[in-house]
Amino acid sequence: MNSRTLRSPQGIALLVGLLLVVLAALLGNAVFGDAATARDIANRQAPASLAHPFGTDDLGRDLFARVVVATRLSLLVTLGATAISVVGGVVLGVVAAVLPRPARRALTALIDILLSFPWLLLALFFSVIWGATATGAVLAVGFAGVPVFARLVSTSAASVAGSDYVHAARILGSSPWRTARRHVLPNILPPVLVNTAAHASVTLLSFAALSFLGLGVQAPEYDWGRLLNEGAKRIYVSPMAAVGPGIAIVFTGVVFSLLGELLSEKRTRAVRAVAVPDEAASVDTGDAVVDVRDLKVAFRTEDGSLVERVHGVDLRIEAGEVVGIVGESGSGKSVTAMAIAGLLGPEARITARRLSFQDIDMRRKLSGGQRRTLGLEQAMIFQDPLSSMNPSLTIGRQLTEASEVHAGATRSAARERAVAALALVRIPRPAERLKQLPHEFSGGMRQRAMIAMGLMGSPRLILADEPTTALDVTVQRQVMRALRDARTETGAAILLISHDIALVSGFCDRIVVMKDGLVVERLDADRLHEAQHPYTRGLIACVPDMATDRTRALPVLGVVADEEVLT
Repeated sequence: MNSRTLRSPQGIALLVGLLLVVLAALLGNAVFGDAATARDIANRQAPASLAHPFGTDDLGRDLFARVVVATRLSLLVTLGATAISVVGGVVLGVVAAVLPRPARRALTALIDILLSFPWLLLALFFSVIWGATATGAVLAVGFAGVPVFARLVSTSAASVAGSDYVHAARILGSSPWRTARRHVLPNILPPVLVNTAAHASVTLLSFAALSFLGLGVQAPEYDWGRLLNEGAKRIYVSPMAAVGPGIAIVFTGVVFSLLGELLSEKRTRAVRAVAVPDEAASVDTGDAVVDVRDLKVAFRTEDGSLVERVHGVDLRIEAGEVVGIVGESGSGKSVTAMAIAGLLGPEARITARRLSFQDIDMRRKLSGGQRRTLGLEQAMIFQDPLSSMNPSLTIGRQLTEASEVHAGATRSAARERAVAALALVRIPRPAERLKQLPHEFSGGMRQRAMIAMGLMGSPRLILADEPTTALDVTVQRQVMRALRDARTETGAAILLISHDIALVSGFCDRIVVMKDGLVVERLDADRLHEAQHPYTRGLIACVPDMATDRTRALPVLGVVADEEVLT
């Protein structure tokens, strides 16, 4: 919540409302305590007046003073019940998000069943179990609100858990609980905070309702609900006896609602995730950075069957070489790159005669040392950098993570390296940019920051999965120049994934053309004009140049009787 928000009419109203409620809670008993307890039998059940704005009760006690004094207890029980709802809902929601699919579905079904019951009905049910006491009412209202937050957290956590940065953390060995604590919870905190404030307003009303029914605070204690119950008995004689506590309930509820609305602009920060070591495995690949033979990747469907998406791909990348994989969407190029990087999750079934990076066998579980090697020597640049970066961490925190965690660098040394990496990819004022969040960067700058992130180690391979998608040609040129500078600086090999054969031919040494999960042709970039396969020739023909006749439609690549044809 920034200063500009607080200066708005809603912000000013919130500050004034919070000030009044907090002062009443802290100072109410000291200022109005005597008037709230002093009995004046001669002046009992007096109507509203200047001396008694809300009138007096059956014992002649000032109702305005009692409403002010009741603020503390009303707030305490409201905040206590809200805390139970939030903590219970967050725990249940996170558990539902990280459990295996069968258990997750069972727990989600239970949450849905509880949500089908009206909240106040659940609160009444629980209040019968724990008894008609203030503590019992707090537990009743609190536990009745748990399913609401459990649904919110499980839905939000499932959405965040599908992000690239969370997926990568899991594959690199972060346990489910560590991933939830470090990456998921900080990014669902803003909606949780907003709903907590709004939920507090509903909790206040629910608790007042229980006290009104005699199931909440018991004599001699009193809250706004009890005062409302007592005032309602003579509402036709002295309306303010009931209206006064009602005003306090509505006013505080509006303050909570305003707080929830303005908290929607609050940003949170998180800390990094760390990989967990496992078993070791290695192979000898000679001078090749990547050696893949007969790679097959299949995915399990909901009915349990396997669908193969990559069918026996062979690929070898030498040190410092730039190789491009080109093909239409669904050709299997990104799945192949993700398999090489070890970023496919447990839902993927990978088989290969060889699948290695350096001397690491990617088909087996990796040791802690091998994971550190991958973290330092392998860089992945995803298609959408906004979803690949943790939105709650600064650019600097995300860049320095690799050096601190995998290389053991100090924070100051990692920061100096991060500034140098941003400068290398031509991001202006790199020291200042480290303090910014990903959404404060433009699309091209985010992509170049992803390249800089890969330079924080000692990369031997940079995998770029369609890094120029949705970028205009000027920004594309900046991103490709940053990739070229990174290769020159580090000597790393590059595997570039793209559907743009013109872009690939102008940047890569070799081109691999994929279609339907198969490699259909391999050729040097400078011999692209010698392409033999109809699909490759079709991709080339579909790229316009300055000499293309704009009065004619571009060729369309189709299939007739299992043969590629141009129309």
